[in-house]
Amino acid sequence: MKLAAFQSGLAAALLDQDAKLALASQPAFAVYRNTVMKGCLYALEANYPSVARLVGSDWFRAAAAIYVTTRPPRDGRMLNYGADFPDFLAGFEPAGDLPYLPGVARLDQAWTQAHVAADADPIDGAWLAALSPEALGNVRIAPHPAARWQWFADAPIYTIWQRNRSASDNADEIAWLGEGALLTRPQDAVIWREASLADCAFLDACAEGMPLADAAVAAVTAQADADIADLLFGLLRAGALIVAPSTESTS
Repeated sequence: MKLAAFQSGLAAALLDQDAKLALASQPAFAVYRNTVMKGCLYALEANYPSVARLVGSDWFRAAAAIYVTTRPPRDGRMLNYGADFPDFLAGFEPAGDLPYLPGVARLDQAWTQAHVAADADPIDGAWLAALSPEALGNVRIAPHPAARWQWFADAPIYTIWQRNRSASDNADEIAWLGEGALLTRPQDAVIWREASLADCAFLDACAEGMPLADAAVAAVTAQADADIADLLFGLLRAGALIVAPSTESTS
């Protein structure tokens, strides 16, 4: 057997109980198989802690074991493992009574993405305040590289997620309304807060390269009662905005 074929067979056998590789029949091979499986389960649990806390470790590991056998790691950086785990949960029949679970998983994933994203200097509010009204409307700002945001129209995903992410003992009843989430990392630590529909529409527009005036229109179109001044202040305070590269290069 050629080395490449052996390596491929060995990798497959580590997660396949029915593998035909001769080495896999050896009793000691089970030790390696168990080690690999446990490593994958621990990685998923570390990458999706809110999901694990919400459903309990036993349920999570049973679901994760099924995921691991069908979607083994393809990257040695286990921080990246489980990129499609939220989609897996969305189609996982035992999670059918937990329709909010994929959304919670997506926010866990957003935390990891924010954690490893590139650094950048957030916009200083004083810089915006110094612009003329015309320049302010035409300026292009962009989401911080670490900013992650999402609107969940059908469920209070952010509240469910943040209570489990922070291991909160808050037992107050959750209002079953749509809500959004914004995660950022302006400095060393990931921070998060609830996001309005207008926040998400504004950030979407900025990500598409729209000037600030058009992004404001998009926010108000999405949410008619949005206060653009408050919205902008909140995003600046969260460190969620940077000067768009093209704007920065011409200033």
